Amino acid sequence: MSAQCCAGQLACCCGTAGCSLCCGCCPKIRQSRSTRTMYALYFILVVLLCCVMMSKTVANEMKEHIPFYEDICKGIKAGDTCEKLVGYSAVYRVCFGMACFFFIFCLLTLKINSSKGCRAHIHNGFWFFKLLLLGAMCSGAFFIPDQETFLNVTSAPLGRWSSFAAWRYVGAVGGFIFIGIQLILLVEFAHKWNKNWTAGTATNKLWYAALALVTLIMYSVATGGLILMAVFYTQKDGCLENKILLGLNGGLCLLISAVAISPCVQNRQPHSGLLQSGLISCYVTYLTFSALSSKPVEVDEHGKNVTICVPEFGQDLYRDENLVTGLGTTLLFLCILYSCLTSTTRSSSDALQGRYAAPELEVARCCFCFGPDGEDTEEQQNVKEGPRVIYDEKRGTVYSYSYFHFVFFLASLYVMMTVTSWFNYESANIETFFSGSWSIFWVKMASCWMCVLLYLATLVAPLCCPSRQFSV
Repeated sequence: MSAQCCAGQLACCCGTAGCSLCCGCCPKIRQSRSTRTMYALYFILVVLLCCVMMSKTVANEMKEHIPFYEDICKGIKAGDTCEKLVGYSAVYRVCFGMACFFFIFCLLTLKINSSKGCRAHIHNGFWFFKLLLLGAMCSGAFFIPDQETFLNVTSAPLGRWSSFAAWRYVGAVGGFIFIGIQLILLVEFAHKWNKNWTAGTATNKLWYAALALVTLIMYSVATGGLILMAVFYTQKDGCLENKILLGLNGGLCLLISAVAISPCVQNRQPHSGLLQSGLISCYVTYLTFSALSSKPVEVDEHGKNVTICVPEFGQDLYRDENLVTGLGTTLLFLCILYSCLTSTTRSSSDALQGRYAAPELEVARCCFCFGPDGEDTEEQQNVKEGPRVIYDEKRGTVYSYSYFHFVFFLASLYVMMTVTSWFNYESANIETFFSGSWSIFWVKMASCWMCVLLYLATLVAPLCCPSRQFSV
């Protein structure tokens, strides 16, 4: 059994076989999920490397405990203290390599509908060689000449601006597109939730109670959150900016709620209701809180902290930098990874392309994300092969390979911008990542307003274009 397991893992690493879980007591795994898990592990590996590169603590520990550290740095031409291997410029280069890796596979896997072709085998196997390729591309990015040209537009010669000088802005655009995809899927999730539970009211009136209860809970959370932020993030004689933002975002929550139940919208979209607007209001409240807690500290001309628009317990928490950095970074990248994996399912891909199931086919259920006709049940009906792997793509692919790699390409750009504090890159390091910066603050506020606009667009679009059919 051990020899068979080793042979299977060898075939996974160097051949086209699917990867199984290492432990014999673990359940069998579907090939489609094992493939996505392997790419996710590669992504996590590079993200951890980026966090290490942005850590001053790690750099200082290496300098103190590695013998002949400066000699080694000079030997590999990384600077006197390996400054070329740390900081925002190193993260930009590593993420450039990872983004190129996923973009190449995005092009390689275009229009694959069967898992039996050569390109599909490359996507689902040869993991050892793909790890070598990823490492080579991330390492090769450090050999790109003219670092200033690669990173800075202002210092690049005019004729060479188009080569690598705009990489930071490519990262910003890609990061915003990644945020946009998550917001679109959130709005789609809200509509799908309401449509599914509303379908159940035709046969069981208890679904009305479930809708009312969940809607009440979400509006209570949103209202309570805004009230608490008004108490803790404002002062009677100051914090005008916080008061304006809280009033604006609270007003937007009222606006989308009123539009969702307005007669003109109800005539065109009977499934529109307060459940969707309640969920969006909760997310707006969360983003508002996250943005306000990301504001940098205010100092006077003598460098003294004069911040008054944050709760006192928040200032005490941030004194333990190691706790905040470790916990916050872990939660942040778990959320990014979750967003990547949930954004690459077949249903998410169809939603972004405007393909939805017919309302009459909806079957109400509490866990509506995993339906009886969904990907999971379809996989269970397929034939099981191999000792530890279920080959679930014999009839066709269960997700879009190209779209999967494109999302991870965008996630690579988003990680690059997030780890380097977006446009405050020169003073960024992982230890002070959660102490706040204006770039992060405005990115979160922009995401908040973008979410509201996307949701309003799904409500207003059928009114503006009555001749077109909208499925949400």
